[in-house]
Amino acid sequence: MRKLLLSTAGLLALCLGTPASAADMAVKAPPPAPLPVIYNWSGFYIGANGGWAQSRNCWDFVNDGVFVLGTFTEGCNSRSGGVAGGQIGYRWQASQWVFGVEAQGDWADLSHTRVSLFDPTLSLRTKTDGIGLFTGQIGYAWNAALLYVKGGAAVTSNRFSILDNLNFGAELASASSTRWGGVVGVGFEYGFAPNWSVGVEYDHLFMGDANNTFNFVAPLAGVVLNNRVSQDVDMVTLRFNYRFGGYGAPVAARY
Repeated sequence: MRKLLLSTAGLLALCLGTPASAADMAVKAPPPAPLPVIYNWSGFYIGANGGWAQSRNCWDFVNDGVFVLGTFTEGCNSRSGGVAGGQIGYRWQASQWVFGVEAQGDWADLSHTRVSLFDPTLSLRTKTDGIGLFTGQIGYAWNAALLYVKGGAAVTSNRFSILDNLNFGAELASASSTRWGGVVGVGFEYGFAPNWSVGVEYDHLFMGDANNTFNFVAPLAGVVLNNRVSQDVDMVTLRFNYRFGGYGAPVAARY
């Protein structure tokens, strides 16, 4: 009987002590949450662009001492068309600020023809077939979103022609011009996948004035005519870039 009482008492003590022991056990802490991955804009990139542009040109025929005395203002004309090309550059990021340099080249189809005010038997044609930009950038990033401004040098490839309206628009004289000027622009870009981004950009090119000399062909061979052409170009392009390097790195601070 005594052994039975002792066994019963021990069993009761074991049952009563088990919940207390479980309560006293240390609770394991959950694993720490992973640090956020921040999009890193630093690195070399290459991309393609395409969109719309408009070129505005103003002609003046200037004094040649024979056909034009003083300056004859021909007026201005504008023509819009497509542009397509590519860009290559490098960016580096410091905190949320992003700095960069970029070179961009585009084929363009911006051409306009109108009857001359100086001589209605003639027409004037202006064609821009190439645009280049060499710019610096400064931007502000919200993780994978980047807003930036840019500025620098611009170059355009142009051909100016004088056409004979009495001979089915035959070209009487022409002058080619590679013109340098300046550009300012603004853009927004978004990193939609590791290393890939898409954006939209607006640029204004101010090319100033340039003088051209036209040497006529038959039947006006030997005739020389001088003119001055001013030019401004507006561009809106959609851009895709591929950036070489990693997507980003875990950091402790959130933007």
